[in-house]
Amino acid sequence: MEKDVFVNVLGAGLAGCEAAYQIAKRGVHVRLYEMKPEKMTPAHKSKYLCELICSNSLKASRVESAAGLLKEEMRRTGSLLLECADKCAVPAGGALAVDRDKFSEMVTSRLRSEPLIYIIEQEVTEIPKDSVTVVATGPLTSDALADKIIALCNGSLHFFDAAAPIVSAESIDMNYAFAASRYDRGEDDAYINCPMNKEEYENFHRELVIAERAPRHDVDVQDPKVYEGCMPVEILAQRGLDTLRFGPMKPVGLRDPRTGHRPWAVLQLRTENAEKTMYNLVGFQTNLRFPEQKRVFGMIPALKNAEYVRYGVMHRNTFLDSPRVLDSDYSLRSDPDIFFAGQMTGVEGYMESASSGMMAGINAVKRLMNMETVTYPPETMTGALSRYISDPTVKDFQPMGANLGILPPLSEHIRDKKLRAKAYSDRALSALDDFLAISD
Repeated sequence: MEKDVFVNVLGAGLAGCEAAYQIAKRGVHVRLYEMKPEKMTPAHKSKYLCELICSNSLKASRVESAAGLLKEEMRRTGSLLLECADKCAVPAGGALAVDRDKFSEMVTSRLRSEPLIYIIEQEVTEIPKDSVTVVATGPLTSDALADKIIALCNGSLHFFDAAAPIVSAESIDMNYAFAASRYDRGEDDAYINCPMNKEEYENFHRELVIAERAPRHDVDVQDPKVYEGCMPVEILAQRGLDTLRFGPMKPVGLRDPRTGHRPWAVLQLRTENAEKTMYNLVGFQTNLRFPEQKRVFGMIPALKNAEYVRYGVMHRNTFLDSPRVLDSDYSLRSDPDIFFAGQMTGVEGYMESASSGMMAGINAVKRLMNMETVTYPPETMTGALSRYISDPTVKDFQPMGANLGILPPLSEHIRDKKLRAKAYSDRALSALDDFLAISD
């Protein structure tokens, strides 16, 4: 391949890094643009590429689950991010969670060692026209480039993500907590559970609802464009006294060894790193002021003296009205030499973003070589996601993560949920294997 034949990739988050790797893997030079560290956003802290901003969990590992199926499809396609994630895994019960720093360092090292990838650390304010381009600048796209994308795509929607706090392990009071996974699935130390009785929970709920929030002049978090899966915990609490008990603080599958009974409510903490020195407050995305986070979350007995490694924050997220502007190969309908990837396409989740980057990278090479682009079979989670975000019949478009509901129905009805999930998974992987056998 001639050196002057290249593909531009804008953004070195999960989607951009996976796209760049897939392009280089196919013998094409890549210009990978990343504005860090020259320009940082409020949510970014690391100098490395592929930074995990919110949770360190990549969701369920079981292949018989939607999230696990997507990851297995990516493994079989040769995903760099899955290879690195598997090597940086930390205990997380039935989920694949990673040591976020080691993960980012490993991905960065692998991309910097690729001879066909040239990393350019500068902000991009225009979409390049000198070659095929993959735009993967993510939810924190700079204002200048966002304006160009909006103009190119006739507008886009905006919503805001919220990140959960992280506390140090040594500051968790284990006199009021216990280690266990729900229903005893996975490693016992994957989660630390912080139980509350009815009185403790109701006092906590009352203070959470009235707690002071960080000011935001550019968003109303109660706006319907705020993605439900990233809704701040204080907003969820406003919906009713028991909303959290049926959501992020549900006690099902857990038994407090101190009482022998199921707690009234439970906050789960998930390990953040292999050394288990930090824990994430699962489902506690928040926009509270930092002192209020310490005060209100400190009402949970196990967190009374918690030390916060990182407080929760809200940050901007942006996604396209993809059913109107993108094809299922992730290319722009109005300009097929431009591909989009990542959360800005409306896929929701780390691996979903990486999956879109994988497909955009593969198809960018095909476009460059004047070959027909590909969309994975509809029976696969990869293919179902790309078809969903590009389906023009979808009117009120909202971000979508991997779920079995977007797959075509099975030929026969299976009542048992586990057997039904396995049937979806078996069918998907069989279709993928057949597809890969005759495709790139």
